[in-house]
Parts: sequence; C-alpha cells; structure tokens
Amino acid sequence: MVTVIDLCALTGASEATVRRDINTLDEQKRLRRVRGGAEAITTKPFVGLAGRPFSVNETMNIAEKQAIAAAAVELCDDGEPIIINGGTTTFQMVHPLASRRMQVFTNSFPIAEHLLKNTGNTVMLSGGIIYREQNIILSPFENDVTRNFYAKRMFMGAQGIGPLGLMEGDPLLIQAEQKLIGQAEELIVLVDSSKFANRSSLVLCPLERIDTIITDDGIDDRTAAMLESADVTLIVVPMGAAQKEGVARLPA
Repeated sequence: MVTVIDLCALTGASEATVRRDINTLDEQKRLRRVRGGAEAITTKPFVGLAGRPFSVNETMNIAEKQAIAAAAVELCDDGEPIIINGGTTTFQMVHPLASRRMQVFTNSFPIAEHLLKNTGNTVMLSGGIIYREQNIILSPFENDVTRNFYAKRMFMGAQGIGPLGLMEGDPLLIQAEQKLIGQAEELIVLVDSSKFANRSSLVLCPLERIDTIITDDGIDDRTAAMLESADVTLIVVPMGAAQKEGVARLPA
C-alpha cells in the first residue's frame, strides 16, 4: 500500500501526475487504485527464517536444556544486565530466573512474556520484525535499541558448533546476533551435546570469541579437547536417569 503523498515525495512528481499514472497502471492491471493511493494486486509471501519452528525444537532434549539453563543462571548475580538470545534452550532460563532480579534484554517474545508475568526481573525487548515460527524479533536497522544496552553476559544457543566456530542457519539471524554479541563482555553458549554433530553453511563467530560453553555429559572427549584448545571454558552438566526425570518436571 502506498499513498499519493508518499509517491509525490519519492518521485518529485506533482499530485496530478501521480494520480494520472495510478489510473493508467490500474487500467493495465499492474496495481489497484484505492482511495488516496494504490495497493499491490499480489503480494509476495512473507519469508520466514531457516530452521525448525520453536514449537518443534522446544520438545527436543528437554531435560538437557533445562539442566543447562539452570547452570547458566547460576553464573548470574542479582542486578546484572544480561542478554538472552531467543531459543529453546535459553528459554528454559526463565524458570530459575523467577527468584532473581536481573536486567534482561531479549529478542524473544516467549522469554519476555514469561519473565514479565512470573518474575520481578526488568525486561527490555528489541524492536523489529516478529518471526512467528521462531518466536523471535529481528531488526533490519543498524541503529536500533540494541546499541544502547550493555550486558555483562550474553546467553545464546546455536544450530551447531564445530572447529570453525558457532554456526547458524539464516543470514538474518547472523546479522542480528552479531550486533547482540558486540554489546556483551562475555559470550556464554548453551547447547545440548547433540549440537556438536550439527553443521551449517554460516559461521556466526569463531570458537575463540566464546567465553563459556555449557552442555550435558553426552559431549565426547575429542570435542571437549577442541574447545579446550580454543581456550573456551567448558561446563558439563551431569545427566543421570533420575536427574532427567526430575528436571523434566519443571513447570512449563
């Protein structure tokens, strides 16, 4: 949809010229004339992000994600400013954060909603386009509110982790997450051990940029050695059968 006034400003043409051209294009079926302007006859479908929807990912390896998230919250001190990037593992941080008082910046609708309804944390949301399937907000603008927030730590997940670094599956995610990483002193990555076998064509950052990785005890010795050689602090959460059953019963 565009107005006559907008078209005059964009083209420098007079209002009479713009209206005449709209009439001509309407007759040619190249647009549809409406009161005060014109609209497209057909619109391109909204393009989502690559990867599985949030609703699918949140059901996978749930016990590991909850244990990893609990360990992540233990690294925080009350009153600290932190960034929580959207994801199904980082979402599980909302439960242990219920008893904390943090300043939380997030690009995740579910994280913000849960913290606002169930905790006393201060919450700041990024601005931008809402991607429904991933429940994440991404801004296409360079000068958004992200640049005004400082964080002691940033917590994020990943599609995969390998020798080249942390990997994601969509260039829009890469762009948004690089801005967030630049606002934090420490980068802490939360991934269950299955992510070390995953690969993607896009590298978000090298291993050397990651300060800490929190994962479960399914990580193998070779991967642990790879992280150690990159000077990444590794926190391994033990996952016994009893613990898995108990963790899985945390409130949704």
